[in-house]
Amino acid sequence: MKFLKELGININNKKLLYTALTHSSYSNEYGGENYERLEFLGDSVLQLIMSEYFYKNAHLSEGDMSKTRASYVCEAALFEYSKKINLIPYIKVGHGLDHTENETIIADIFEAVLAVIYLDQGYDVAKDYIYKIVVPYIEENKIFLSDYKSHLQEMVQTEKKSLEYVLVSETGPAHDKRFKINVLVDNIVFGTGIGKSKKEAEQNAAKDAIKKAAK
Repeated sequence: MKFLKELGININNKKLLYTALTHSSYSNEYGGENYERLEFLGDSVLQLIMSEYFYKNAHLSEGDMSKTRASYVCEAALFEYSKKINLIPYIKVGHGLDHTENETIIADIFEAVLAVIYLDQGYDVAKDYIYKIVVPYIEENKIFLSDYKSHLQEMVQTEKKSLEYVLVSETGPAHDKRFKINVLVDNIVFGTGIGKSKKEAEQNAAKDAIKKAAK
């Protein structure tokens, strides 16, 4: 695939790569496996690579390393990387599902592809792949993870309205949960967010509300 070849990577196990690019909506319609198990592995590989990078290249405390790493492995960051390398057109979803702006699906598949590179080519190739994509953003001090909750709180306070985050659903196995949260302003749903933690889902809900308010 072009986006991998341009980064000097040739995957031998094409079936595994196909799985990494397949959303459950597609596999439900046409059969086969989807990316979810690979995404679980890819998430851990990404965390390790970025943890190693900041340990070796940044003189930061444990807490600051954790915060800085979070900015470059969050959903918004993975979505941006996927656009940069032109991964998105290769993603397969079922009929009626538009994935092109679905940050959650795209971020998950970015991690799934990383898992394939790790399994097929080894850790050093996976590390080089991530360094080529991510390090330029670090060097330009690009910050992805913004505190959308605080910004929304400020917006609401100026109009003296109530703000509440409500858990809508919790899905997935214990090791790979997905949380869906609504943010309510004066008991009206203003935004919805999905994340791997309640905190991430709340931030995404706040981000969704801010986007809608700006329209």
